[in-house]
Amino acid sequence: MFNLIFLFFLLNIPLLVASFIHPRCFWRMKQNEDKVGDLLSGCIFFLRVVKEHVEKDYFNYILNTQTSPENIQFPLALTFSIDEVNRNPDLLPNMSLVFQLLEGRCKNFPKLSSVMHWDEENQDNYPNYECKEESGCIVVLTGPDLETSAIFGTFMNPGLSQQILQLTYGPFHTILSDHEKFPYLYQMAPKDTALPLAMVSLMLHFNWNWIGVAISDTDQGTQFLSHLRTEMEKNTVCFSFVTMIPVNFHLYMSRPEVYNNQIITSSADVVIIYGDIDSTLAVSFKMWVSLGIHRIFLTTSQWDVTTSKGDTTIGSSHGILAFTHHHSEIFGLKSFVQTLNPLKYTDEYLARLGWMNFNCEVSASKCKTVKNCSSNASLQFLIGQTIDMAFSDDNYDIYNAVYTAVHAIHEMLLQQVYNGNEHYGNCLKLQSFLRKTHFTNPVGENVNMNQRENLQAEYDIFQIWNFPNGFGLKVKIGEFSPYFPHGQLLHLYEDMIELATGSRQMPPSVCSADCGPGFRKFLQEGMAACCFDCIPCPKNEVSNETNVEKCVRCPEDQYGNREQNQCIPKSVVFLNYEDPLGKTLASIALCFSAFTVLVLVVFVKHHDTPLVKANNQNLSYILLISLMFCFLCPLLFIGHPSSATCILQQITFGVVFTVAISTVLAKTVTVLLAFIVIAPGRRMRFSMISRAPNCIIAICTLIQIIVCTIWLLVSPPSIDIDAHSEYGQIIIVCNKGSVTAFYCVLGYHGSLALGSFIVAFLARNLPDKFNEAKLLTFSMLLFCSVWITFLPVYHSTKGKVMVVVEVFSILSSSAGLLGCIFIPKCYIILFRPERNSLQKLREKTSS
Repeated sequence: MFNLIFLFFLLNIPLLVASFIHPRCFWRMKQNEDKVGDLLSGCIFFLRVVKEHVEKDYFNYILNTQTSPENIQFPLALTFSIDEVNRNPDLLPNMSLVFQLLEGRCKNFPKLSSVMHWDEENQDNYPNYECKEESGCIVVLTGPDLETSAIFGTFMNPGLSQQILQLTYGPFHTILSDHEKFPYLYQMAPKDTALPLAMVSLMLHFNWNWIGVAISDTDQGTQFLSHLRTEMEKNTVCFSFVTMIPVNFHLYMSRPEVYNNQIITSSADVVIIYGDIDSTLAVSFKMWVSLGIHRIFLTTSQWDVTTSKGDTTIGSSHGILAFTHHHSEIFGLKSFVQTLNPLKYTDEYLARLGWMNFNCEVSASKCKTVKNCSSNASLQFLIGQTIDMAFSDDNYDIYNAVYTAVHAIHEMLLQQVYNGNEHYGNCLKLQSFLRKTHFTNPVGENVNMNQRENLQAEYDIFQIWNFPNGFGLKVKIGEFSPYFPHGQLLHLYEDMIELATGSRQMPPSVCSADCGPGFRKFLQEGMAACCFDCIPCPKNEVSNETNVEKCVRCPEDQYGNREQNQCIPKSVVFLNYEDPLGKTLASIALCFSAFTVLVLVVFVKHHDTPLVKANNQNLSYILLISLMFCFLCPLLFIGHPSSATCILQQITFGVVFTVAISTVLAKTVTVLLAFIVIAPGRRMRFSMISRAPNCIIAICTLIQIIVCTIWLLVSPPSIDIDAHSEYGQIIIVCNKGSVTAFYCVLGYHGSLALGSFIVAFLARNLPDKFNEAKLLTFSMLLFCSVWITFLPVYHSTKGKVMVVVEVFSILSSSAGLLGCIFIPKCYIILFRPERNSLQKLREKTSS
């Protein structure tokens, strides 16, 4: 249930600011009485059972006693609780529970060491004290501060301490759980061990990592700081400053600027306050507010207050986030106390109450004079100012303490009646029942004293805003429970946060702005882990979260985008048929292949002409067919590489080109041998000349096949995936496998071409009308030029450009052979037929 309350609050702490005279006056009054810290400001109540009916008005005399303004709620809550118990017929039938508030025991009073003599002189006047063989047990409620409860138990004389069972209200204190030192003391408040985790969980929700801390310099504060530090270190939340405020007023006033400068100069927008509201820490808080320091204050239920009409400066702060113990409202408490008679005050008490709650003016020279009050100092008006009283943690502890004591006494009396023993019993007996007390209180919550100290508190989180003229806004924005499922301990009401602040987000409190995606943190030397610089991720590394300490390298098949916040799959690149360059090369290869076929058709059709016969038509056919395959060979280089195509590329290239070049060599050798045969004085069998070309082609091709076989056996070509040469691309090419074998193939081609060139060059001037030695010489010169140029260009490129260079070299060298050797012949065959006829050549020669 959401609690949205406009309220007027009782301000429990004095001001200590140079411009505020009256609060300093009251603080001096307290300090003058407490020069050595000998004042306590808690309340001590003695409970007893009487065999008579007690009316509600019975408690008026208690409420009319002098009670400090900050403690007035405690006797009111106790009165309501006891009245509710007395009206319950199922608890202590025919009996009533009453309490005694000793005079002066619910305002500032001397430490109990100075009043313990009272118990020795007035033992007969103790509530329920009986000077019998077996004394009764006194149930005492002490609190809300540690000193009141601890000193009461410490200074009791040994004889009396065994007759007192002490229940405490107020915050849980570890020191009071020492059963050897306090064997008869039980704390009603749950442990606050989960408070640091609750606060850190809230910080993480709002992404706060730069926090200031102001804590009272006490054992409780030191223990809280230790637990808070542990939780913050686990979640990388850092301290901007830690201020330990001394509890001694004079020590604090000796150098207040030291404690104030830290929060003034700090860049943290969130400050944790932990300590008593009636302490020097409260004075520091008022100073900060008066100086206009805007912060979000995280604190406990003790600071769950708003200001009076005179305190308008706090309205300019970012508000208070208070962690209060989760419990239900004590129904009927507010209406109950509003029906009681008004209090009667002394001048001094009225002056304190008037300044703090009714906006009265107080004489600076005499603190006991009040004037110009905005309202009569009545209890009803006071309760109107503190309507949140029904949710108070301390009042709820008192409520549970009363019911715990009543249930324990009730069970003990039932057992005594069952055993026939009418004696009231001592504290040991009552304590044994109290330890086992387990009940459900009227608001519906379980109370189990056997497991009380093992329970961890659950928290409601309230946001408190204070405005001028005494108005305040208090909104429940969430809750925290250590018993919720892991990862869901904190639950916030986003709509209530938006209602209170106008936004679902709180102001930031960070040392350094978050490093967004694409950046990583660079910690500054000597600084806290929350203070860092943001630097971009290196190339091909990304970060897709905030405040990462190390960027993540993209997988081999991916690369970082321009923003460096995600890895994108690399595009797979190879020379394919959809690529314009691939289409062009494939078209050229097919066109040259088709043209070679046409040339072959022309030669076959004119096979009986002198030009075709004179140049060994069989070798011409072999050369044309091999050139056709040379033109088709680049098609193996285009398309997605595979293991088969990678092997076929090199083997086909090596063997087909060897056939072509060896055929050219055979042609040149044939021309040379032909003239040697017909030369005078030379005798050579014509059969040897006819068989020589075939042998040359077969032997040369066989050698190349052997080289290729060794290549395949040693290190065959394979697919090579190159993910590094080009950024954002995966280049798929065929790896040559053994580079040595590849250059052996090229070298063998070169040696054959060089041999053909030399032989053709030697035969270029031999007398014959159809001597093609010059054509062969020029073709080999062109072939060698292409492949000599290929080597440096090939090694200076990478990726698919290497494939293009190799394909272009194959096409250009093949085209060179085709063009240099066959184009002139086709021109004569088709367009100059007279030059392809022996008869016409003879006629021309004779003429």
